[in-house]
Amino acid sequence: MNRLMVNALQVGIAAALAVGISACNRDASADAGLANAASSANADNGVKYARVVSVDPVRKTVNNPRQVCHDEVVTHSEPPKDQHQIAGTAIGAVAGGLLGHQVGGGKGKTLATVAGAVAGGYAGKKIQENRQQAKVSTSTERKCETVNDSSTKVVGYDVRYEYNGATRTVRMDHDPGDRVQVQEGVVAVSDAQ
Repeated sequence: MNRLMVNALQVGIAAALAVGISACNRDASADAGLANAASSANADNGVKYARVVSVDPVRKTVNNPRQVCHDEVVTHSEPPKDQHQIAGTAIGAVAGGLLGHQVGGGKGKTLATVAGAVAGGYAGKKIQENRQQAKVSTSTERKCETVNDSSTKVVGYDVRYEYNGATRTVRMDHDPGDRVQVQEGVVAVSDAQ
């Protein structure tokens, strides 16, 4: 049993050493590849960089209209059905006419009946007018209004850069950092960070 454990331990150590050595070889070849890439990039004399002087974000304000609604209690006043108090006037005129008819005799009776009807009509109208009230009701109504929510977003960057003693400006879709790649004094399509 001890021999089995010793053999397993030896196999584990051998595997660990093999993995470590292969990892070292990979790191060394990767470092060599990077050095070769850097030297080939420096060898390309066509790549030139300009120093970025300033970067100003270009902002655009956008209005986003939306509706805001709320419920509101509204009071309605309905006019009475008999706005001219016709019923009160008629009932008062009949009652006044009957009372006036009871007074006097002959032509005076007719005059008293007419005067009673007129006075009774006026009194009936005023009584109905005082007792009559507008019918008040309330309801909930939905009121909406349009509100503008404005937001500002960056749509580009005005980049000022210096190249061969001249300062130029270009608009870019991103912040280029400290330098931009130029070709013949003009910012290249691709830029360096």
